[in-house]
Amino acid sequence: MTLTLPDEPALAMFREDQLRLELACALYASRSISRGLAAKLAGMEQDTFEAELHSRCISNGAKPSDLDADLAVLNKLLKA
Repeated sequence: MTLTLPDEPALAMFREDQLRLELACALYASRSISRGLAAKLAGMEQDTFEAELHSRCISNGAKPSDLDADLAVLNKLLKA
């Protein structure tokens, strides 16, 4: 895929990797793409991308109730 941007001085100051990261973060924050795909789009390892999300205060979307449910399943599995 090729993305063509307008020839504007304000955009010329950005490097390609910066624009890819911005796009990846925005698409992930809107839940349009997965974290793995966003990391790939940004050209980063998942842990590096996760740190970037954290620095931007972009949540992984998990709610406390989701974590509680996961913990209940794990506890049940460990007792089996």
